[in-house]
This record gives sequence, structure tokens and C-alpha cells, in this order.
Amino acid sequence: MDTSLFATSWSDNSLYVGLTAFIYITLVILTSLSVLIKRKPIGVSLAWLLLIYALPMAGMVSYYIFGQLNLGKKRKKRRLEMSGLFKTWLADEVTEYRLSDQQISTAVTSIKHFVEFGSQMPMMAGNKLTLLSSTDVILTELADCIEQARHSCYVMFYICSVGGLADDVLNALMRAAHRGVSCKLLFDSVGSHDFFNTSQSQQLRDAGVEVCEALPVGTFRLLFQRQDLRLHRKLVCIDDHVAYTGSMNLVDPAFFKKDKNVGQWVDMMVRCEGPIVQLMKSLFVWDWYLETNIKLPFHKLYEDSFAIAGDQNVQLIPSGPEFGEASIYQVLLIAIYEAKYSLVLTTPYFIPDESLHEALKVAALRGIDVKVILPAKNDSFMVDYASRAFFQELLVAGVKIYKFHGGLLHSKSIVIDENIALLGTVNLDRRSFWLNFEMTMFVDNHFFAEELLQLQMRYLLSSDPLMLEDWQKRSYPQRLLESVMYLFSPLL
Repeated sequence: MDTSLFATSWSDNSLYVGLTAFIYITLVILTSLSVLIKRKPIGVSLAWLLLIYALPMAGMVSYYIFGQLNLGKKRKKRRLEMSGLFKTWLADEVTEYRLSDQQISTAVTSIKHFVEFGSQMPMMAGNKLTLLSSTDVILTELADCIEQARHSCYVMFYICSVGGLADDVLNALMRAAHRGVSCKLLFDSVGSHDFFNTSQSQQLRDAGVEVCEALPVGTFRLLFQRQDLRLHRKLVCIDDHVAYTGSMNLVDPAFFKKDKNVGQWVDMMVRCEGPIVQLMKSLFVWDWYLETNIKLPFHKLYEDSFAIAGDQNVQLIPSGPEFGEASIYQVLLIAIYEAKYSLVLTTPYFIPDESLHEALKVAALRGIDVKVILPAKNDSFMVDYASRAFFQELLVAGVKIYKFHGGLLHSKSIVIDENIALLGTVNLDRRSFWLNFEMTMFVDNHFFAEELLQLQMRYLLSSDPLMLEDWQKRSYPQRLLESVMYLFSPLL
């Protein structure tokens, strides 16, 4: 037997070199075809192709791990089952306090229709919303409300971080569980990674609190599901009477990420009472089943539950991969194009795609007073510079950009024409639009919109306007870095 083939070094063996080159080129071509066949937005596809051809091995591995929407077979099966149950419940049980077109302002009709078509979520009458803008007040109120709970405390956050007033909320949950209240916590695996490694996590379980790690990550799981899809919702439902949502995680800003040198995080939450709580609680039931395979009952309307509490019209907009056809991204585009005279937006992360970028420019060019309030310092270097790449064209079009200096402005809010409000967990970036599981409150009430606008104006008082002439004086290295980050903005 001729053993010379095996005695030849690998690098000198033309057969092995040719075979390796063939496999390598084949993988690059197949991966490129996969990118093209998926027909993602052009910017996203081009960004993946750039990464694949610039760094082939890293690019291909990253694409198969992060570039394909794969939630896993078990989750997909549960989602399909829950979707049917959810739609049936909405049609048969959520019949009281639904609003018809004749009962709402004409300014919200198109968005209401779009959300109902895509997710079957109705707009509900009879709600009372209380805006909370102090993080200390929010955490203290959550702890006090949990202390008064009689039946259930359902809690869902992206980040739970121990320390300060956040510990008061966790301790209140343990005491509630001791007195027989059903306490369930659903925290994102990545966002709350540090929490799951603390003693408090086990203490909660020992006290009878059910603690679940949502969308767990791990090397083995890479083979079965995408690992960067995140549960980004913030939701607290206590009994059948009150619920909270907004931008704030379960953290005390005085203790959270102090090493980032961006100041304390500035957030808001809204306390909800009335029929909308029924839908907010149902969203937790949905997410709990997807993560645990345990079905909680959808809550029915009784005389002493989900009762009329005010006069505010509210629609819940859940969004996320495979949740429904209605997305907050499309709702946002509708709102911008239908704005008549003013639009104020606050967000910590601002990386719009081409359509959203163009919509903001067009709004300013047709005379709409468009204000975008962003944090002066950001905790993400790449996001910060990718965001700056959009400023030039927006400023030229007349969009007013403000940089907030009172900490890391984490509030996510939109007020349209001083009459309509959107607030919740969604950032103005592609991750929130297409990858994260999010929730937004759509409010058709002049007085609430005015209250939210006043809070935005308080943010404005602690902000500096970004002037076009000053922005154009930035250095060439800064411009170059912005351009590089811009290329990868579809992947951030």
C-alpha cells in the first residue's frame, strides 16, 4: 500500500487543500444564498453579507447562531397551541368594555384597527392610568402593593438586579408567598444573569416563590434555537386589580451599573387599573406557558375584578417574534405619518432602519415639530456611534435632537399631537422591533398624553439641543467610526 499520501504534510497535499477550499467556498455560497432567500430587509441582508465576506468563518458562525429566527420546536408548538386558546378567550370572554370606532377619537382609528387585525387585542374603556416618574417611588409602591396582595403576584422583567429598594420588592414577594399568595417571577436569562447566581434567587424559591429563567442560553442550545432573542417586557400584575408596565427594570438605579459612568438610569412606569389589567395578566399567562409548559387560567371578568376604574381608553400592543402580524414598528410608522403638528420621542437606544429614518425626516419636512430626546451618555459604545450616524440627515431635515444630561435616559415614550401616547418597553432600534418580546401601551386620552408630555418637557429642561453647525464640526475620526458602526447597525 502506498503510504506517501499520508506521509505528506497537510499543507503540501494538494488533495486536502483542494477539498478544504471546495468545502469552504461551498459553505460561503450556501450561507450567502440562505441570507438572500430569507429576504430580510435589504440593510440587514447586506450587513450579514458584509460580515460573512469580511470575516468568513466568524460571519458564518454568527449568522447561523444569531441570524435565523429559530425559537425551538417545543416553544413553537406551545406558541401555536396558546395562540388558538388566546384568540378563543379574546373572542368569547373579553367582550365587556371593548370600544367601537364610534367611541374613540378619529386620530387613533387606524392604529386600533391595525392592532386588532394583527393581534386581536381590543381597545378597552374604563381605565385609570397613573404615571410614575420617580424610580424610588416606583419601587416603594411595588413593594407596598405586593404587601397588600391577596391572591396572586405575577412579575416579569428583563433585568432583576439585587441591591437597594429592589431588595424590598423581592422581600415583599417572599412574605406574600409565606401567607399563601401565588407568586411567580419570570426574568430573562441574559438580562438577569447575575441575579440567578445570587443567594436571593434560591431564597425566593425556598420561600415558595416560583422563579423561572426565560429564554435560557447555553452552548448546547445553540444547536436548537437562536440565543439572542430576549424577553424584554416589564410587567407586574397584582391580584385582578392593578398592573404596572413601562421602561423600568427591577433594579435600584442607585446601585445598578455604577461602573458604566453614565449616571443613574432615568425611567418611568404606569400604574394601570381597570379592564386593561385583564389583558396584561393574560400576556403573563402566555409567556409563562411558553417558558414552563404550565397553563395558567385566563382570567374572567367578574363584578369585583377588572372593574371600571376611570375614563381612559387603552390598547395593549404585545410584540415579538411570531407573536402576531401587528408590530410596534408598524404602529410607530403609522403614528408618525398621521401626526398633524407635533411628535416627541424619548429613547435610550436610537438605531432606526431606512423606513423609520425616512418617516422622521418626512414628518419634519412637512412641518411637524419633531423632537427626539436621547441620553448624552450611553452604556453601549457601538449603539452610541451607530446612533450618531443618523443625526446629520435628521438635523438637515429639521428634526430637533436633544441630549439629556441627567443620567441615562431609559424612558421609552412617544406623544403625538399632544393627544395620543405610546409608552412601554420598546427602544427605537431594530432589536426591539424584530427580535425582543416587548409590550407597549397605546393610550387615547388627552389628559394622560398631556401628563406624559409634561414629563418629556422636564427631560427637555435637562437636555442640550444638538445644533447642525456644531455637529458638522466633529472630527474626521469620529465620522469614520460612525460610518463603520452604521454598516453594522442592522445587526445591533
